[in-house]
Amino acid sequence: QVQLVESGGGLVHAGGSLRLSCVASVRIFSVFVMGWYRQAPGNQRELVANITAGDLTNYADSVKGRFTISRDNDLKTVYLQMNSLQPEDTAVYYCHARFVASSTTYWGQGTQVTVSS
Repeated sequence: QVQLVESGGGLVHAGGSLRLSCVASVRIFSVFVMGWYRQAPGNQRELVANITAGDLTNYADSVKGRFTISRDNDLKTVYLQMNSLQPEDTAVYYCHARFVASSTTYWGQGTQVTVSS
């Protein structure tokens, strides 16, 4: 059973920064594509960024240049550094893992990010 545990959410003023972390309880971390999604009230869950074991990254247009995803395969952790946060970034952020061999996916419980104007 794969468990993803997020941390690092909170309340920040516009223009501020937060760093999210997600630790995966898996035997082999490198077989997962890791990502972050977010869901604001009334909106569908959307991809923020993802990263392969080889550090290939993909970002939503709305966060390019402001957010950086990274991973530490030894610590089995994926990070999301969020800079220049704006009120529209307010959402619950979910850690996501996709097993590359089968495309089975797993979700964390979510962490709230609130950006005040």
